[in-house]
Amino acid sequence: MIDQHKGIHLSKKILLITGWGGGAELLKPLQDALERQGHRVERCNIFNALDNEVLGQQVEFARNFDVIVGWSLGGQLATLLVNQIQQQYDEQKALVTLASNPRFVAQPDWTTAMPVETFFAFKQSFEQDVISTLKRFGLLVCQGASSAKKDFLVMQKLIQPQPIALLKQGLQLLEQLNLVEIYKNYQGHQLHVFAEFDALVPYQVMQNIQHLAAKNLSIVSLDSASHGFPCFMVEQTVHIIEDFIQKIV
Repeated sequence: MIDQHKGIHLSKKILLITGWGGGAELLKPLQDALERQGHRVERCNIFNALDNEVLGQQVEFARNFDVIVGWSLGGQLATLLVNQIQQQYDEQKALVTLASNPRFVAQPDWTTAMPVETFFAFKQSFEQDVISTLKRFGLLVCQGASSAKKDFLVMQKLIQPQPIALLKQGLQLLEQLNLVEIYKNYQGHQLHVFAEFDALVPYQVMQNIQHLAAKNLSIVSLDSASHGFPCFMVEQTVHIIEDFIQKIV
């Protein structure tokens, strides 16, 4: 990326954190596209942020990056990391969340999220039949886009089998995390990108986040996109991230 005013190449170190269920390979196309823009990019799987030791290790790792990007649950984890880095080191990293809700399961004070009954039915289904539940989840990730069938086939090639324990920890995180206060109070630059036809994160959550009136907070929406847009609409996603990076430099 070239800064037109200075003629300097602005290469950023970017960390990509994947979502629940499929592993970090799902974000390989996004990594490749960002690297073609001249950035140095690493991918990271979900992790159990409820374990303080694990969280501490991830905070140390994330400190090496300028921009922390997370998809879905990964966006929640990215939010936790930038908040921890700010609290522990008084450093602000740029935060980008993609199709991510600060509170995944609805509560009385945050209703634009997955209904509690739906989430617990999914969790129960996962306990009973992991394989078919993961397949159903994959279909939900692709649902909404006109290319849903094609996207699902692309996704199947990139998915890596995940440890059951990690998937269970991920569901616990989705159930428990409430990051609304971090969105509201974070001092660094933050960008939250939403998809119009997302089957997992209600599009209306954008309005809630706009009402937080946080400093340095930007919101972008993608028309006709599914929850899986970071995998399937790679060029558009890179353009949005790149535009954000240029504005905050």
